[in-house]
Amino acid sequence: MISAVLAVTLSAGGAAAWALDRFVVPHAEITNVSEYEASQAGTTTTTTTDASSADTSASAVVTDTSYTQGNTGVTVSTVTTGSGDDTVTYYVADVVLDEATTLKSAFAEDTYGENITETTSAIAEDHNAIFAINGDYYGFRDTGIVIRNGVVYRDEGARQGLAFYKDGTVKVYDETATTADQLIADGVWNTLSFGPSLLDNGQIASGIEDMEVDTNFGNHSIQGEQPRTAVGVIDENHLVFVVVDGRSPGYSAGVTMTGLAQIMKDLGATTAYNVDGGGSSTMYFNGSLVNNPLGENKERGTSDILYIAQS
Repeated sequence: MISAVLAVTLSAGGAAAWALDRFVVPHAEITNVSEYEASQAGTTTTTTTDASSADTSASAVVTDTSYTQGNTGVTVSTVTTGSGDDTVTYYVADVVLDEATTLKSAFAEDTYGENITETTSAIAEDHNAIFAINGDYYGFRDTGIVIRNGVVYRDEGARQGLAFYKDGTVKVYDETATTADQLIADGVWNTLSFGPSLLDNGQIASGIEDMEVDTNFGNHSIQGEQPRTAVGVIDENHLVFVVVDGRSPGYSAGVTMTGLAQIMKDLGATTAYNVDGGGSSTMYFNGSLVNNPLGENKERGTSDILYIAQS
């Protein structure tokens, strides 16, 4: 996204300074987010799930492609389809959680604000993550409902959001029809604000090829064959995360939004949601980058991640 903004600002004349300040210059609103979240009343990891049902006594078992600790498990696999310039390579993480709050969010530089970025791997390492994917790049925009680890950071409903509840359910919702406070009252633990929703009751959603995430200055199309990241719901506390590489002929061309929806459907998801893609699309596991962003094995900075910490 930032590269598109810079291209526009170079030809924007008097608007360049404003655009650079709005979309490039870092603006920190809350620093030391970890400490801030710990200080907020009612933001502990207690859930409606009986804690005694979660097996946390067993030692973690880690292989090249899997992690198991108690009732939490992550299994990573690689899928390649097609051939030649039509080859598509994507990475799947099948995730089972002991309780919903095991899946956490973290901000770049442990700071909430605009235009603050860090690679997915760096954020993951800062939080002792065994698994992570890029989030919704909330810091590029000033709209959306941003709830992370039970704390409200922004309440500017604008689009379809994805809500992770403490009871293990995950739902697509209309941000403009509710408030952050109401979502907290309903038990929401994390939200993502990007989209679109890819599946409706297990079927590919209509109109997703024409969906616009933002209409703000410097935004660009998310249509066509692109690198993409998606979150899918298979069952309560059973999720699937997909990162599709792209823009690299012979390795991975990327997929359309419909193609991404089909992948999620084939994996058994009934709900699926698109998050930030392009060079931001990143999957991290056990200290290493799993995918190969843009075929260059180089990560682009992002503003946030979803992750599971290693016990």
